[in-house]
Amino acid sequence: MTSTLSDWAREFLREDHVAVISTLNKDGSPQITTIWYLLREDGTLIMSTPGRTQKVKNLRRDPRIAICVGDERRSISLYGTVTVSSDQNVVRQDLEQLAARYIKEEAARAPALAFFLQEGRVALHVKPVKVTEFSLDQSH
Repeated sequence: MTSTLSDWAREFLREDHVAVISTLNKDGSPQITTIWYLLREDGTLIMSTPGRTQKVKNLRRDPRIAICVGDERRSISLYGTVTVSSDQNVVRQDLEQLAARYIKEEAARAPALAFFLQEGRVALHVKPVKVTEFSLDQSH
């Protein structure tokens, strides 16, 4: 366990995966969902979601988050505190980057972006303070 991302973790997080995030409901139970993410050079993960979702309500009340990205042989768990931003310039910039990462067909990005922007989205940014890596590969 560490507070920084290894080169292996950075490479893995840049592969085609979605994240599973966990937030805390009012009663302390976990609320779990999948979400697109993007790793910035400084180690910040950016995500976007409609502002009225349960996860956003949870994060506004308690900004702690757990994030897991994995496949059948490897995983990375990240823990930290989220910054929730309603600034639509930040939201648009993040959505453009997320769309470029996840929507491979360039012609489909603009309609998807228009749809996402009408959902009243927020930007979620988290710089992990704890990172756990797992791999069945001997080279890691």
